[in-house]
Amino acid sequence: MSSVIKRELSKQKKILHPNSRKVRAIAKKSKKAIAREHTKQTGTVKQNLIREKMLWMIDHMVPNICPYTPQLTAELIEKYIARNDEEIQWIEEKNKLPGRKNQSHASRKDILRMNKERELDDYNGCGIEIPNILNSTQCEMLREWDGDVRWLPNFTFRRFGKRHVEELTTQRENTKSEEKLSKKSQVTEKSSPKENTAEKIDDKKEEMYAQKINMETENILK
Repeated sequence: MSSVIKRELSKQKKILHPNSRKVRAIAKKSKKAIAREHTKQTGTVKQNLIREKMLWMIDHMVPNICPYTPQLTAELIEKYIARNDEEIQWIEEKNKLPGRKNQSHASRKDILRMNKERELDDYNGCGIEIPNILNSTQCEMLREWDGDVRWLPNFTFRRFGKRHVEELTTQRENTKSEEKLSKKSQVTEKSSPKENTAEKIDDKKEEMYAQKINMETENILK
């Protein structure tokens, strides 16, 4: 019996029938209170998991780069997925020692392995949710965040998957290539008038030289 039901029943001055409307109302109220408490606990657990993920990323981000590039974002997420590999390897090596009959830390190893598989599936599928560090404001906020969960609503979260990051990287490279071509064409357009002017000057010189030769030839003939 929940504490809510006990508290409500203790307020009653007489014994209630199990099928009475009063008892049903108390049970309904108790069910709502339990659901509300469960939601609160679930939200707290989720916030703590997000907090741990963000703090890990802050510690492993490349300094002095803001915003992050898609390629660096992919590398950061892949490092995050593999963050427990050393501990898993240590447990496996410890269990391989001669003379050991029982598998120590087996449950811990299973938890880490299942977490990695789940995160890897998310990364290869819908993506892993992290703050949008491709945005300079969000990236700077993450770097300066002190771990207080009260500020989590200020972050803009985005799912980054392997396919999504590869597409963003390709788009970024294409944009850079287009910008280079655009700058090159602008330089060519700026330099072309000078070339035309130089050609005109050369033509003028040749024309003047031809006129001079003709005049000298006429003088000789005279």
